[in-house]
Order: sequence, then structure tokens, then C-alpha cells
Amino acid sequence: VRHPNILSFLHSTEAEVPDGPAIKHTIYIVTEPVTPLSEKIKELNLGGTQRDEYFAWGLHQISKAVSFLNNDCKLVHGNVCLASVVVTQTLDWKLHAFDVLSEFDANNEIASSPMLQFEWLVGAQYKPLELTKSDWASIRKSPPWAIDSWGLGCLIHELFSGGKLSRTEDLRNIASIPKSLLPDYQKLLSSTPSRRMNPSKLIDNSEFFQNKLVETIQFMEVLNLKDSVEKDSFFRKLPNIAEQLPREIVLKKLLPVLASALEFGSAAAPALTVLLKMGSWLPADQFSTKVLPTIVKLFASNDRAIRVSLLQHIDQFGESLASQTVDEQVFPHVATGFSDTSSLLRELTLKSMLVLAPKLSQRTISGSLLKYLSKLQVDEEPAIRTNTTILLGNISTYMNDGTRKRVLINAFTVRALRDTFPPARAAGIMALSVTSSYYEMTEIATRILPNIVVLTFDPDSDVRTKAFQATDQFLQIAKQHHEKLNTGDNRAAEGTGVQLKPGNASLLGWAMSSITQKGKPSDHGPVSTANASNSQVSAPPSTTSDTHSAPAAYAPAATSNSFDQTAPASASSSMDGWGELENGNQEENGSDNEGWDDVDPFEEKSPPSLLSNIQAAQKRPVVQPKQPIPSSSRSNQPAAPKAEEDALWGPTAVPAPKIAPKSAGIKPSVSHNDDDDLWGSIAAPQPKSSGKALKPAAANNDDLWGAIAAPPPATKARPLASSGRGRGAKPAQPKLGAQRIGRTSSTGM
Repeated sequence: VRHPNILSFLHSTEAEVPDGPAIKHTIYIVTEPVTPLSEKIKELNLGGTQRDEYFAWGLHQISKAVSFLNNDCKLVHGNVCLASVVVTQTLDWKLHAFDVLSEFDANNEIASSPMLQFEWLVGAQYKPLELTKSDWASIRKSPPWAIDSWGLGCLIHELFSGGKLSRTEDLRNIASIPKSLLPDYQKLLSSTPSRRMNPSKLIDNSEFFQNKLVETIQFMEVLNLKDSVEKDSFFRKLPNIAEQLPREIVLKKLLPVLASALEFGSAAAPALTVLLKMGSWLPADQFSTKVLPTIVKLFASNDRAIRVSLLQHIDQFGESLASQTVDEQVFPHVATGFSDTSSLLRELTLKSMLVLAPKLSQRTISGSLLKYLSKLQVDEEPAIRTNTTILLGNISTYMNDGTRKRVLINAFTVRALRDTFPPARAAGIMALSVTSSYYEMTEIATRILPNIVVLTFDPDSDVRTKAFQATDQFLQIAKQHHEKLNTGDNRAAEGTGVQLKPGNASLLGWAMSSITQKGKPSDHGPVSTANASNSQVSAPPSTTSDTHSAPAAYAPAATSNSFDQTAPASASSSMDGWGELENGNQEENGSDNEGWDDVDPFEEKSPPSLLSNIQAAQKRPVVQPKQPIPSSSRSNQPAAPKAEEDALWGPTAVPAPKIAPKSAGIKPSVSHNDDDDLWGSIAAPQPKSSGKALKPAAANNDDLWGAIAAPPPATKARPLASSGRGRGAKPAQPKLGAQRIGRTSSTGM
């Protein structure tokens, strides 16, 4: 018989065993693992309300089994008592001992033969009066449940009296029966068989069955039939209810049902909170076998609410996860949250890495995790950018040396310290301080200190304070390095790390949430502008030849604004998002930096000053003068390009210094007047003869600046004059002006 409240039959076999000269046949019946109810009651040792609630749940299950046999199958169990009930591993009660099971023969009312073939197996104390007298005619006229209802009454008495029923007269002792169950108890033991209560009515109408445990289990058994509103309301109340229920029943009965409901999708996201709370009451070994398998499967869920709940409570079970499980089964599903459209999910995914990163392999950290973190450092949410920097500082100990050298300084200086969000800059400073033991002295002196010192005049006071603290810390490292060098201990000088100050031990806590608190980029616009403007340091014009002004360009405004946009993907062989930025000069096309090609490294040396002027002039758009030069004397002097250049570039040129720069990289001109002209280094070379140098000027396309100079007057000006483009009363000046404009346009300027 297949019924949830009847002991499950699994398998049977027959064996022939020699017994002397005869052969003994033995039938083995295999059932699910169970324990007799009398032993389980002693083991649980419940009392008070918890005992009554558990007995109510058990009687509810046995009543359903008896009702199924009597009303649906028209069968009579005939031996319902404490000994015929067993308990499963999930503390469910099940009916067994079907030795006397018989079909109810109600149609043959006049028959006097026994209806129960093995009624002698039933104890006399459990037999109703009609069965004791073997009044089979009266039994056949009675309802099918008459005998088993009497047995239910005997079971109730044995449960609450705490002992086995010894004689039928003991059923009159009702001192131990709960008051809410007493009316039903008396109806079950009615002396008239036809007036005994039907077990189905006992299930539906008994007040004793209306308690928290029975209602909770019944709701979870029909969870698939409930709507989302009912599920949410139920699971939000369940944590408080579970505290009041018997702990053993919660762990062995409710926990498996809840885990199964979550695994197959019938439970809502709040059920995960209850599952973890119940799981916290388990020993570590049982938690790993009963709860963790369900949690690992939930990571593959597409329900965003389930994923959010998992990440919010990952600190409760993350330590119990095996490293191989995290690396192969958990992380691939968690990593999808890095690129989720929900900022809350991105932030929770980021914070979960603090728990999962120690269990990831180096291949996963370098190949996948750092690539995702590189993108989050340019996330639109400022708090996510800040927490990304904090996470990098916290998980740096799990990276190998090569990864740390490639990632940390670039992530903290190139991005974090130049972020427009003040807490992000503060986080970059703190991360550098906490990871100071991983940097060489050269990196500290050339890459870290210059970036931190600039922030000592940051608009935000907290950033300034942390910048001064970090500066002192790294200067202390430099002093120790200096002292070691002076003592001749070069080998010891290679270690640059120092012990952190006690105040730095708890610096890397999470920043404020981007969802619950402020942190939108629009809220920090003025700070961005102020920071970008204050962080630019320019050298005076008189020191253009000084190569020590190279670190002056700290964070251009265009670079700061580019942090709010995601860096383009890269095809570099490096798997993480921080390409290797070498110290010193580096060609732009030398390597692909995977997310770093939108920012310039701080330590890149500037080109020579004259070459900088050439590059700046090439980037400046060429603007033609609206009016030609009216001087007629200049039009008659074709051999004076110097004077014409001064007239064209005078409004934009830098005043010429009295002393010519000594570091000029271009050969000086023949004319000594060109040494005083800053623009002479980018002008066309002076011709050897004044008459012949201007003729091929129009054909020389490589000379971008020669076309600006005014050519000598020629007879070709007559067709241009006929086009009506002259501007003055005199014909010579408009012809000359028209010819200059025509020459300029023909050269592609």
C-alpha cells in the first residue's frame, strides 16, 4: 500500500534454510529505516507544550493512515496501538503491523464466521467489547472504522500516560489526557460501535491539532499550491516560529522539507534565510551534508531574489564550502553578477569575493576575477569603485608576486587616486598603505609617493588626512632603506615593507552602499571639477627646457572624466584587467594594457621641450586670418619670412626669452633672429637665396608651414583679380591677398 503515513515497503525475498531433515522457508521484507515510537519518545525526551505539539502532529498522521484504510480501502487494521507505530528519520509517524489487516465484509451481515482471520494476535486490552465477545454480526453492522477508532483511543492513552496499556479499565483514567483532546478521546472510545468518531472527522474538527507545528508542516507540504503572497508571509514569520518549535523536530523534519522546496523552486527567496538559520543549529559535519548541497545548487538559479539572498548571507556558509566546489561550481555562477544591470547585485557580488577569494585557484584569480574587478573600478556607481579598491587591498595576499606587481600599483594610483569620488581616493591611499610590504623601494619613490603627495592638497579633508599619514609611512620606509644602505646591508635593503601602524589594521572596511546611501556621480560633480583643476601642476613658460617638470601633469581633466566610462576590452595576452605599465619611457604601441589605455601612467617621462612645442602646434587647429596684411611694403619684400611669421603667430606665440634654450634638438637657422623666436623651431627652414626659395613652395607638400608665408607678387594674380575677390581700392593689394588665400587652400591647409 502506497501512502505517506504507512510504512514504505521496498523489497522482499524468500530464502530456504535447512532445518534438520526439513527445509525452512523464510520471507524477508525490507522497509525504510524506522524506529519504534516508544523508543523515539524516550530519545527525544520532550515535555510541556513541545511534547503536546509533537504528539498532535504524530496523531494527525496516524489518523490519516487509519482513515485511508477504513474509508477509502474498506480495510480494517484491527491492531492500532503504540506498538504499531514507527518513526522515520525525519520524525514522521507511520502505521505498520498489518498482521491482522482484513477486508471489511459489510455485505454479509448474517455471516457468523470471523471477519479478522488472526484476531488472536491482538492483545485483550486493545479489543473493544464486541470484538472480545466475537460478535461478528454486530461488527459487520457497525461502521468500518469502529474497531480502529477504539484502537486510536488506546494509542492516545498510551502516549500521554507514558506507559503501555495493561487492561481495558485503565482507559477510564483521563487525568493525563489534554483538555482540548478529551471530547474526541471519549467519542473514540464510545461503548456503542456506531457512535464512535470517524478518524476523518478527528482530523478535520479536533481542536488539539490546531497548533503551530501542525500548521507549519501542513503549509509546507502543500507549498506548490500557495501563491507568492502567502509564501512570502509564511517564510517571513517562520524564523520566529522555528525558535518556539522543538529543535530536534525543526532540524530533522522542517529543514529537509525546506531544502527540498528551495531546490525544486517552490519556495521563495525569504526561505533561504530560514534555511541558513536552521542550518546554524546543526554541527559542522551535518551542515555540510544537509544544507550545503542545496546552497550550491541554488547558485545556478536564475531568480535574482535568490541570488541576492545568497550573496547577502554568504558569510554564514562561505567558510564551509570546499575550495574545489567554490572554484568549479560556485564562482562561475557568482561571476555573472559582476556584469549584471542591477547595481545592488554587482555590489553584493563584489563583497562576496572577500569570502570566496581565499578558496579560488591562482588561475581563476588572475584569469577571471581580476578582469572583472578591472571593469568595476570604472563602474558608474562610485561606491562600487571604492569597494573594488578596498577588495583589491584585502585579497592582495592571495595573489602571486607577479600578479601583485602588475596589478596593485596600477589599480591604486592610476585609477583609485585619480577617481572623482573622494572616498574612492581615500580607499586608494589606504590600500597602498596596507599593501606597502609588497612594493620595492624604486616603486615607492617613483610611482607611489609622487601620487600620494599630490593628494595632500585634495579638496576633501579626509583624503588629505590619509594622504599625510600614507606619506609619513612611505617616507619611513624610505628612511629605513637609506639607513640600511648606509650600513652596507644591501641585501636587507631590498625589503621595503614595514609594520603597519595599529590604526591601519582596520582601515579596509567596506565603503557605504551605492544603493542605500549617497554615491551617485551627479552628487559629486563639484568635487570632480575641483579635484581635476587642483591636481594639475604646470611649469612656468620660462622653464620649458627643464626636464624635471615631467611629473607635473598628474591627472588631466580628460583623464578624470574618462574614469566614469568602462575601459574598452583588450586582446592582450594578460588575462586580468591591469596590463603591465613599465617605469620610464614606454611607446604607446608597444603593448596593449587591457583597460589601461585610457589613462596615462604617472611616471612616464615627458619629451624634450622643443618637441613638445612641435606636438602642441600640430594639434592646434590652423586658423586663417580673416583679412590680408594691408602693408604694401611687405608685399614687395618676398625675402622676409621672419617678419610675416611674427605677424601671423604673434597673438598666440609665447614671448621670446632673452636667452636661447640650450637644449634645442633642431639645428639652428642661419639667421640669428630666429633664435629668439619660439616658433622658429617648427617653421619652414630659411631659404639660402631670397629669390629662388619661394618658387617651389607650393609644390612642397611636406612643408606644412611654408604655405603661410606670403609669396612674391607675380603676373598670375590677374585671373584671381577678375574673380572679384579684391578688398581694397588699389588693385595690387586685393590681388596679393587673393593670391595668398588661393595658395593656402591649394596646399591643403
